[in-house]
This record gives sequence, structure tokens and C-alpha cells, in this order.
Amino acid sequence: MKNFKYILGLMIILGSFLQSCQDDDHDFGEVVAPSNLTLEATVMNVDEENPNGDGSGKVSFSAQAENAMNYKFTFGDNTSANITDGDTIHTFTKTGINDYVVTVLATGRGGATTSETIMVTVYSEFDDPETKSLLTGDDSKTWYVAAAMPSHLALGPIESKTSDWYNASPFEKKDGCFYDDSMTFSLDENGNILYELDNNGATFFNTNFLSVAGGTNGTGDECFGYDTSGVKNVSLSAAPTIYSEDETTGTQLMIADGGFLSYYVGNSTYEILEITEDYMQVRTQSTGDPAQAWYLKFTTDPEGGAGGGNNSAEGKELKTEFENLVWEEEFDGSSLDTDSWNFETGNGDNGWGNNEKQYYEEENVVVNDGTLKINAIAESTNGFDYSSARITTMDKQEYEYGRVEVRAKLPGAAGTWPAIWMLGSNFAEVNWPASGEIDIMEHVGNNLGHVLGTLHLPGNSGGEGISKGTQVDNIDSEFHTYTLEWTADHILFAVDNVVFHEYENSEDTPFNQKFFLILNVAMGGNLGGEIDPNFSQDTMEVDYVKVYQ
Repeated sequence: MKNFKYILGLMIILGSFLQSCQDDDHDFGEVVAPSNLTLEATVMNVDEENPNGDGSGKVSFSAQAENAMNYKFTFGDNTSANITDGDTIHTFTKTGINDYVVTVLATGRGGATTSETIMVTVYSEFDDPETKSLLTGDDSKTWYVAAAMPSHLALGPIESKTSDWYNASPFEKKDGCFYDDSMTFSLDENGNILYELDNNGATFFNTNFLSVAGGTNGTGDECFGYDTSGVKNVSLSAAPTIYSEDETTGTQLMIADGGFLSYYVGNSTYEILEITEDYMQVRTQSTGDPAQAWYLKFTTDPEGGAGGGNNSAEGKELKTEFENLVWEEEFDGSSLDTDSWNFETGNGDNGWGNNEKQYYEEENVVVNDGTLKINAIAESTNGFDYSSARITTMDKQEYEYGRVEVRAKLPGAAGTWPAIWMLGSNFAEVNWPASGEIDIMEHVGNNLGHVLGTLHLPGNSGGEGISKGTQVDNIDSEFHTYTLEWTADHILFAVDNVVFHEYENSEDTPFNQKFFLILNVAMGGNLGGEIDPNFSQDTMEVDYVKVYQ
């Protein structure tokens, strides 16, 4: 009886196993290898004088087979590509007339494959040693997403160099994996370009390609764990661009084996629009929509461009572009010149939006002995424990671009928060931060000597401003010159003519309109912090304000 039960149990288990295998075979489908595989190659731009092509290095390939689901081309130049329909154009970049053994691997049902090989002879005269040198540093160079720059990720129509559809604000993607990537280009012993992407284990995928990493397409851009390890070959070739010469280098880089630059959009070929020692902008066609082009900016600065790169002006003497003095205020009179300045009074809404503790009054502005004094005083006034002052040049002195210099001696008491800053002239219409804000100088007595230069714009308001600081000696006992150098291309912040913060401006920021100037001393608040309980009075003293264009 025991033997019968044992045999019966064994038959049931075996039957279940056989059924499972049958089900697996049914799900797996029939294994079918591609048949009748053909591979044709046509060197492009051939004529009697150029039997191997005109130097562009372009060859058109066509592979066809029955029952083929995919074709993988290996081009014999350390690059490869997966093509669904079997038709592709490849650019060979090795200078001169060279032979290449090209193999296509056709894959059918169940992973069965069939291969075919062909020899092609093609002439290439493309050479761009300058781009190669800038990309690799003639040895090895690591690039990062230019997170601090506006439009470091952008989208626009393929037919023109515009990103009308989308422009990322500085650090807009800070909560994802996008800014963790490092991309290293190097040279091997033969001068070939190598590429390695370190994504720290996760890649930022475009919504159309989430399925590559196991997600569901169309649910929004997302970070997925993805293996990008390994060194890949890179080739440079002439870009099939429609841009004018001053809008592109005319060179494209192609990364082998499905390599990509940080953001996954299903493409491995990038046209290099601009490249310098520390900055690069590229565009690539989205394979999800051929009408789209993605634009990406990269920098050699690990801080995403916030800390400056090899060619950064930071830490260097300011080289101004502006010498024509268009307005100056030297405070030589006995009162504030109201043809140029306005008084702002009160405490604003919620302490001017910063929980400030002072009440602004005209009486706290004093002009004598050739300087302006803004006095912050511990006194009970209009329901507040402190009084101070704030003046602006709104609707009276407003400027677009130029050099703004303010020579000042700052208060140093704990809780004081002096500022020399600017707001966009459209502030009344669009409000803040859409108007843009440029803080030429901010200082808090609770961090004596540490001066900040900061920019605010949509996406970078409040504590998310694009900011950098520097240490200034004797800030409350000596005058120092605080300078803004402002163009359509960049914004520089300097103290005593030494740049400490650099920002790349573009047409996509609010910093391309007239701005007006503001001088004030706040007390406490979000940045000013705790006020010294023994505080009685302190002063920001301004020697002059000058604007050059």
C-alpha cells in the first residue's frame, strides 16, 4: 500500500512537471532562425573621381531576412548598432581609405540567430583635433550635467536650434538621479576616444523609454537602476546639421554599444553645438519622436557650473566690459536725492516675506559728510521693536546690463541683514520671483565677514536661490567695493574687484530686462537669524553707487 502511494505521488509530480514544461514551451513559442539573410553596402557620394566616397565616410547598409525580428550591425570600427528594420547609414571616421569587415546578426524567434559578413572600402577625410582635445583634455577629462545653468536640459523642434517647448531651470531635477552622473572621455595609446559613464547605479530615463529599464512608458521621466559600467568607444564625424557655422561645431560624437550622455532618450549620437575647456552643449534627436531634439549642457565643474570650471572667472580679477559711466550717486548733499531714490516704509507682508523684525522709516536714512547712512535702531515703533530703512530706484534709475559698483561699510551686529540688490522692472506686473532678483551683496552679522551673491528666478526662489559666498576681512570697519558685472551671457559677482560667483545667463532667464536698485538693512528674519539681545544700533554706510554700460 505504501509503495502504491509512493508511485502514485511520483506520477502526479511528474505529470505536473511535464504539464509545466508544456506550458513553458507554449509560452516561449517556436524557435525560428532567420533565413535567406542578405547584406548590402553602398558607399555614399561616389563618382568617377571618388570611387570610395567623397570623404564623408558614409555607407548605407541594408540587411533583410525572413523571420528576422532585429538586426545587430558590428561595423568593424569598434562600434555597433541595433536596427529593427535592417536599414541604416553609418559614418566611418578613420582618416584615409580603409577596409572594414561589417557583420550583421539577424535575430529571430526564441533568440535564434543568423549572420552575414561583408567587406567595405571607404574614404574619410574628417578630422577635428580641436574638439577631440577639448573633449578629452588630451588625456582624460570628466564632465557633469551643468545643473546650475538654465536650460541644461531642454527640448525643441529638430529643424532649428531652439528649445521653445521646454527649458529646465537651474537644479530643477535635484530630487532625482540626474545630477549624480560623471562622464569621462579619455584617449587610449592609439589616440582613440574612450567613454565611461558612472551613473552611481541609476539613470534618468525619458518617459518614452522607461520600458528599457523595466518601467511603463508614458508615465513621466523617472530614475531607474541601470548598469552603465564598461568602457565604450567614441568616434567623431561631420554632423548632418542644418545650423549655420556660428551655431555649431559641425562635429557629432557617436558612442558605441548604446552608450549615452546621462539622460536616456534612446540615442547615442550627439551634435556638439559648442565646446570649450569647461563647457559643452549638445543636441540629439529623440528616437521616440523624430520631430524633437533634446539639448543638454555639460561642465567640468562637479557642482554643475555653480563653482566655475577651468575657464571660470571666479577667484580672478574682474575684467569689465563696461567703461561708460551712465549714472553715479556720491551722496554729497544733505538729504537723499528723491529724483533718483524712493523711500519704502512699513514692514510689508509677513516682514517683506522673510519674517523680518524691523519697521522701515524715512528718518533712518541720513545723508551727510559724503556718505549715505542706513541706521538700524532698537526702538519701539509702529508695533515693532526695531526701525531701519529701505530705498529703491524703481521707475527712476533702471538699467539692463552693465557694471554696478557700490562702495560700502556694513553693519556687523548679530541679527543685522544688510543688502545691496536689484529687482526686475516688471516686478509690479509679474511679481516675484518671475521678475528675477539679483543680490549683489547680502551679509548677516551672525556670520561675520561672509558675503553672498545670489540670483532668484522661477524654480530658484527663497532658500533655493543660486548662491555663492566669499569671506571679506574688516567688513564692518572698512569700506569695500561690491560689484555686479552683467551681460546677456553671464553675471559676475565681485568684492574689491575679485570675482567670487559666476552665472551663465541666457535668453530663458528673467535677467534680460531693466532692473532697479535697492539698499536696505533688515533685522532678523529667515536669513538674519537671532538678534543680539543687547543690540542698540548699527549702520550700513555707502560711499557711492555707480553704473557703467
